[in-house]
Amino acid sequence: MRINYLENGIQKLFENSPRDAYAPADAAFTRRPDELAVLLNRYCDEIELFNPAYGLISVKDRQELIIKHILDSLAPINIIKRLITGNFPLNPRIADIGSGAGLPGIPLALALPNVFFSLLERMGRRTGFLRNTAAILALSNVEILETEMEKAPPAIADIICFRAFHPLNLKILKKLFRLSSPGARIAAYKGRRETINAEMSPLLPVLEQQNAKWSVIPCPVPFLDDERNLVLIQSPPYTVNAGGLE
Repeated sequence: MRINYLENGIQKLFENSPRDAYAPADAAFTRRPDELAVLLNRYCDEIELFNPAYGLISVKDRQELIIKHILDSLAPINIIKRLITGNFPLNPRIADIGSGAGLPGIPLALALPNVFFSLLERMGRRTGFLRNTAAILALSNVEILETEMEKAPPAIADIICFRAFHPLNLKILKKLFRLSSPGARIAAYKGRRETINAEMSPLLPVLEQQNAKWSVIPCPVPFLDDERNLVLIQSPPYTVNAGGLE
């Protein structure tokens, strides 16, 4: 029997949602799984169409695209929903830094149609792909910004996410804090816990100084054996300017 990895993967992610995340209000901002699967299939079509010319991602087939990129992007959906409902219930904003092919921003924007997304990408041909794809998918909750993160508007979002972008270091953390609204969350898609600990260790004195709490949440991807985690960092309760971190 052939497995429909996309539909089954989406179903697994929704089934794993804690019961409190499925409160009546949840339906107001989460797209139905069957509708989401249709839109994500269209998105996969666009990636496969433009990938040979644009070099958006490296995959061998559609199955790998779905598991390692689409489902991976959606894996923390329930964590993000709880962050929104618990901290940013009114007009929440999410920014995807170094969006590339729109990962994780476009899958998340399709799943959360009432949340506004800013997709930041510095390469012109990739922003062209993102604009075209957003139009085809009728993503009215998405804006595409062709810019480097240090040139983007400050305090742009309540949740700053990125995937396969940069290792976390002091320089990157400083730029991420500048993009964060006061009290925002930085959500970094990461792999093994041991690698995360090594990456975060040099940042702990700075995070403590800024009163910025952090945590690591397991984030398994359906049909993927590799360990996946989401690193959440709470930005300071004030806007950090260019010289705010030393």
